[in-house]
Amino acid sequence: MKNFICIDVGGTSIKYSVIKEDGNIITKNSMPTEAIQKGGTGILQKIKSIIREYKKDYDISGIAISTAGMVDSKEGKILYALEDLIPNYTGIEIKKEVEKEFNILCEVENDVNCAGLGEMWLGAGKGSNSSVCLTIGTGIGGCIIIDNKLIPGFSNSAGEVGYIYINGKSFQDRASTSSLIKRIAKKKNMNYMDLNGKIVFELAKENDKDCLEEIDNMVKDLAIGISNICYIINPQVVILGGGIMAQEEFLKPKIEKELKNTLIESIYKNTKLEFAKQKNDAGMLGALYNFLQKRDKVE
Repeated sequence: MKNFICIDVGGTSIKYSVIKEDGNIITKNSMPTEAIQKGGTGILQKIKSIIREYKKDYDISGIAISTAGMVDSKEGKILYALEDLIPNYTGIEIKKEVEKEFNILCEVENDVNCAGLGEMWLGAGKGSNSSVCLTIGTGIGGCIIIDNKLIPGFSNSAGEVGYIYINGKSFQDRASTSSLIKRIAKKKNMNYMDLNGKIVFELAKENDKDCLEEIDNMVKDLAIGISNICYIINPQVVILGGGIMAQEEFLKPKIEKELKNTLIESIYKNTKLEFAKQKNDAGMLGALYNFLQKRDKVE
């Protein structure tokens, strides 16, 4: 069975692995991205160093990359990345650079799309043929999969659901983890930097009024956003990922209750709500699935 190098480039860390074509992870590791310090060219050098290292010990059939930023997946090029998050990343031609140096086939896709593909293939969406995967974090990212195929959109911008407007603000201003933390910090007259999702949910479980109230507000807005997406896409399953979605036991009944209020019965009954299962491996697995699909190795 063939081996593939799979790399997931995030703003904070780069996760990397060797994975068999059936999704079995042979080895995995991570390193700091150092996005601000090293920028786009530094990230490219880190990708190349990972490939060089793994090529010493494994017979490699392809390189599959998941990355932050807007990606032209056909060209394997970064179309756009925020300068204050990853400087000089826009325009980096990862696929071209990698294939030129190593003479190994390479495919590149956006990280949220890869997370969605990984969950559809071997995670929470396994067995479904249409899904929407939402990553709830600093913002809200989305991935749309229909008939097991990623829907990129005309200009590779499908799934940018964080910019949907809900009650006068963007979806991510209403329902992201960062917006939740900011609202609670303001109520408590605290520094936003002194709070995080873990602390918020610990306080909520101790019946902290401010935390419970703002979590409920976030859930209501999240349900409105999910419902709007469901009315347009009509997916078989909606998958929720991101750090705070590890609080499945706490959040799932609340979200399901709100979805019952915001979706018509026929859609509510036929839409499964799932929470991401592959966690940190989803991006790497999805990158491999994307590679195999582009090479007609999977359906």
